[in-house]
Amino acid sequence: MGFLDTVKARLAPAGEKVAGLARQHEDRIGHGLDKAARTVDDRTRGKYSRRIETGTGKAKEALGRIAHREDGGAAGPPAP
Repeated sequence: MGFLDTVKARLAPAGEKVAGLARQHEDRIGHGLDKAARTVDDRTRGKYSRRIETGTGKAKEALGRIAHREDGGAAGPPAP
């Protein structure tokens, strides 16, 4: 067993806990991302609006992948 396998084995329970918390609080986390994006956009006076919007969208996609991943499956999007 290699070093990375050992690290993955030790972090697996933490990943499951994070996925459970993300699933449980997905709407609140999404709301927090939106609020942070608005705050940053206000402080930069809209100069980076497009980049902030893109980053927020990617963060929400990642949150969705984490929250909807099956216990032993891949981290892809949820099945339709």
